[in-house]
Amino acid sequence: MTTSAVAGRPARSLRPMVGVLGAMAVSQTGTKVSAVALPWFVLATTGSATMTGLAAFVEMTPYVVSMALTGPLVDRLGPRVVSWTTDAVSAAAALLIPVLHGQGLLPFWALMVLVAVIGLMRGPGDLAKSVMVPEAADHAEVPLERATGLAGVTERLAGTIGPAVGGGLVALVGPMAGLVLNAATFALGSLVVAVLLPGGTGRAAVPERAGEGGGSEGYWPMLRAGFGFLRSEPLMLAVIVMVGITNLLDIGFITVLLPVWAQESGQGPAAIGLTGAVMGVTAVVGSLIAAAVAHRMPRRTVFLLGFLVCGAPRFLVLASGAPMWVVLAVFAVAGFGSGFLNPILGAIFFERVPRHLLGRVHALSDSLAWAGIPLGGLLAGAAVAGTGLIPALVAGGVLYFATTTLAGLRPEWREMDRLRGKGAASAGRAEREAAAGATAGS
Repeated sequence: MTTSAVAGRPARSLRPMVGVLGAMAVSQTGTKVSAVALPWFVLATTGSATMTGLAAFVEMTPYVVSMALTGPLVDRLGPRVVSWTTDAVSAAAALLIPVLHGQGLLPFWALMVLVAVIGLMRGPGDLAKSVMVPEAADHAEVPLERATGLAGVTERLAGTIGPAVGGGLVALVGPMAGLVLNAATFALGSLVVAVLLPGGTGRAAVPERAGEGGGSEGYWPMLRAGFGFLRSEPLMLAVIVMVGITNLLDIGFITVLLPVWAQESGQGPAAIGLTGAVMGVTAVVGSLIAAAVAHRMPRRTVFLLGFLVCGAPRFLVLASGAPMWVVLAVFAVAGFGSGFLNPILGAIFFERVPRHLLGRVHALSDSLAWAGIPLGGLLAGAAVAGTGLIPALVAGGVLYFATTTLAGLRPEWREMDRLRGKGAASAGRAEREAAAGATAGS
């Protein structure tokens, strides 16, 4: 009989948290490298902002669709299995791009097919890693804000290292080197989840009561259970709408507007990496502060202020023709504000969603919030082609400001602070203790 069994509860363990965050770190870093390398490759080879936007559309459409539809599979198969298998397939598809290009066998349509496969696999893979965060928080016995804050730090570190490495590789070696690195990070992420996570982590979800959308039900009833829960949460729906619009604007900015600005201004691909690195560093600082103190801060105020400084100023400073040091200063402030967003969003989500519905609701909410992303690059490319870079940047900044400011007037947003709680974490801890008791009794 172990000490934890005598005490009546499982021992505190940081290993699941370290494993999940490690897998997130390597796969997201590779994705950020690819986010610099792939658009630059398309822009350099085609000379077309529209085609660059099309590449983003081809990757993100399967991403959003697969994330929306694979929630029940994540709940039924378990996030661990889904994570390592999808990362392995993504690694193979990403590696084929430089291999075929080196052999002169990569026409544009074949590139788009491989990019679509990567997007198709990334959706459930990213979902699965995120679903394991609250379970890891239970094992580590930390508040949800702290666990999601650490996940945010991991994402921000990837957003710092990835663009810097990607910009450097593209400038010094070429975009294909970035795509090779992307394949390697997918493979490493798959290995971490499959081999290094402790046994029992990321198992299939078990419903609290029969008929609640658990593993014994069919796919469509499970999906409907997720939709039914999401419809009953006005705060979550309001957040999803706002984040959906800002995501559309962000992806257009990252995949089209920023590369075109770098090209037209003469700054080159290194400027893309530098702006991303500066924003990433300050975002890490913001995320670390959020991880430490977010559970004591007024969520609504911090959330809206974070969006205010991280959104519109980036668009407008590029449109103004400001010198590079001013651009970097604006991106630094934007990164700091953005560091507070995901810890608050993640904590709200994991508090309110029952653990046995986590995969489905997470998949549906993320896919709805990401629904505009496939169009972001296409719309940005069309805007640049139709009106020019500066008007497109100004329009994006104005729309970003209006979206993030008007959202704060919605009455549902007051629930951010009213309904702060630890219900989901407590439920998860109770499940662990019950499982430990059953094991000890046997």
